[in-house]
Amino acid sequence: MGLVDSFVKVGTVKPEFEVADVIRQYGDAYRRKYHVSWEQEKAMRDIVKCRTAALGGYVEECDTCGRLRIRYCPCKNRNCPKCGAFKKAQWLVKQQVKLLPGPYFHVIFTIAHEVNELANVTPSTIFDLLFHTAADMLKAYALKYLGGETGFTMVLHTWSQTMSKHIHVHCIVWGGALGKGKRGARVRTSKKTFLFQAQDLAKDFRNEFCRRLRKMHKKGKLDMAAEVAEVDVEAMIKKIESKLWNVFIKPAPSDPKELCKYLGRYVRGIAISNYRILSIKRGRVRFKYCDNRDGGKEKVMSLPAVEFLRRFLQHVLPSRFVRVRHYGLHHSSKREDRDLIRQLMGKDEKEPTEAPKLDLGEWLQSFLPEGQDPRQCPFCENGRMYLRTEFEGFSPLKAALLSMLGIPVRGVAPG
Repeated sequence: MGLVDSFVKVGTVKPEFEVADVIRQYGDAYRRKYHVSWEQEKAMRDIVKCRTAALGGYVEECDTCGRLRIRYCPCKNRNCPKCGAFKKAQWLVKQQVKLLPGPYFHVIFTIAHEVNELANVTPSTIFDLLFHTAADMLKAYALKYLGGETGFTMVLHTWSQTMSKHIHVHCIVWGGALGKGKRGARVRTSKKTFLFQAQDLAKDFRNEFCRRLRKMHKKGKLDMAAEVAEVDVEAMIKKIESKLWNVFIKPAPSDPKELCKYLGRYVRGIAISNYRILSIKRGRVRFKYCDNRDGGKEKVMSLPAVEFLRRFLQHVLPSRFVRVRHYGLHHSSKREDRDLIRQLMGKDEKEPTEAPKLDLGEWLQSFLPEGQDPRQCPFCENGRMYLRTEFEGFSPLKAALLSMLGIPVRGVAPG
């Protein structure tokens, strides 16, 4: 019944306002104004049901005072603000064991905003093109300047702080390369503060992306998308070819695990978290954001509720689309090469054959004051809560019957 995810953010204060509240109040108005894709509709339904009786749950009982506590199950939708924290933590543990000795770098590839219209119609095509082009550029630069194969992990990110469309990929890139020749294998690493020339990489990335986009257009793969988006693809390509594109390269902290944690925010991330929403009233939603153009100052934005939902839902990815991808020496098939690199660099430890598993108890403990048991009874504060029973989700009919008996059911509208 999803017991693990139900402990997300134990010990934190529940936000007063949630994305689910906006959907409940203004979801129908949004549907009347905009076309809703299957993935968006599913996201809206799941977010509204998340941690309510509609998805079922379980009952816990204290072994000392006998008091009962009801917990509801999560929806597990990757677009839900309340789900995915433990999965993200597990992902971090798996990635950190792959890290290689030597410097790491944070690299960001951003495409021109003019491509957004095409991405709205055919997102998988544009996102895949971004992944493949950026990956090929990193591979080519590593071979040219470091003489071998490097390793990196890429995470797709499509939003800005105000939920506007801002398509880019975050990469954690090893500052080294493994070369194999007649004289055997060798490792060459970059300087700690310099990987590649960002301006050259940005120019080559732009040219290659535009070349591949033009090739797709000539083969007719973008015709339908261009017609729906009312975009002249060739004119758009000529326009973005004349612009300067941004590729950001920054050395990672001395401990590259910190960079993994940063990327982890986007692994199960969504366009906005519930804690950023300040109010929902009179058809408007107020939320806080960091203005990166003004030194990262925290500011407040107010949007019509329907526009808020439009911005939020435009970042729902196509079904089964893989937003986190591993390349080169970070790929799961390269474990032996990673062990070889550690050996060549004088490191004795080997990567475990099985991915490590994060202990739920230890993870929960990180959210609580030192010494506090995550299973401690919140009522008597002496006993421990244990699972007494589980129950299935309530349908609207069941909710209506319970309502007639005076028993409220959270999250299910009767009738």
